[in-house]
Amino acid sequence: MKKEDKQAESEAQPADFESALGELEEIVESLESGELSLADSLERFKRGVTLSKQCHRLIDDARQSVETLSDPDREDSATAQDA
Repeated sequence: MKKEDKQAESEAQPADFESALGELEEIVESLESGELSLADSLERFKRGVTLSKQCHRLIDDARQSVETLSDPDREDSATAQDA
């Protein structure tokens, strides 16, 4: 694999939380194995940090959506709860 292809792949963002978390778990396993070179370990670690931030952002967004939908003062909250 070319370096550019590898970099583009590492920068691609998973479509959803579950995909990001799955990739992050794979990275943790590969780092814990101790079989990667220092350079590869560093690249995987960087990718893991990016994925971790993405997961936190997605969780925060979901939490905010739940809080908004659960707000009793929200005009259409009754409609959302009835659905």
